[in-house]
Amino acid sequence: MAADPLSVTFAALADPTRRAILARLALGEATVTELAAPFDMSLPGISKHLKVLQRAGLIEQGRHAQWRPCRLAPEPLRNVADWVGQYRRHWEQSFERLDAYLRDLQNNQEHGKGDDNDRNANRPR
Repeated sequence: MAADPLSVTFAALADPTRRAILARLALGEATVTELAAPFDMSLPGISKHLKVLQRAGLIEQGRHAQWRPCRLAPEPLRNVADWVGQYRRHWEQSFERLDAYLRDLQNNQEHGKGDDNDRNANRPR
């Protein structure tokens, strides 16, 4: 059974080397050699990562004379952002509840400090 495109994208994004490659490509096109430079990995190892990214549709590889520059393909990332965006309202509501709770705690501490100080001032030492 073939995996859905979103699952393939998430699987490709699961590896930190592939995420670093995508971050580099966000700056512009790069050759395989340029992409491999920051990694302690063979060119065949980098090529395997690039194939995973290509299968997920996250990068495209062109041909310019003998060079095969890679470039970022934004559509799968846009699909991930759209999927994650569905949960944004939930996160915002959770953060709003947390913010209200923290404000209540802060208000209680401010009011409570004055009471504690008054009580402690009248205690014998």
